[in-house]
Amino acid sequence: MTDPQKPALVDSMLLLRKEDFEDLLDRAAERGAKRALADVGLDGDDAAHDIRELRGLLDAFNTAKHTAWQTVIKMITTGFLLALVAGALIKFKVFGGGQ
Repeated sequence: MTDPQKPALVDSMLLLRKEDFEDLLDRAAERGAKRALADVGLDGDDAAHDIRELRGLLDAFNTAKHTAWQTVIKMITTGFLLALVAGALIKFKVFGGGQ
């Protein structure tokens, strides 16, 4: 019988304790995350600062996008209201137009 504390190879399968398997997964995930950050240039001592700066830029972009849409909607609404007022003024012959 094998020791339950040690990994065992049975029928081409490696048997591990659940705790050992979870530890292996944690280390692999951490190693993969570090490699992914290094691939995009976000490793080293300045990485946290760089990520905060990127988040700030993204927030600023989203605010600008929101403001731009608000401006477009206000312009369309204002144009529509001006067209209604102009139509009413013409209809009531304020400027001598119409019939």
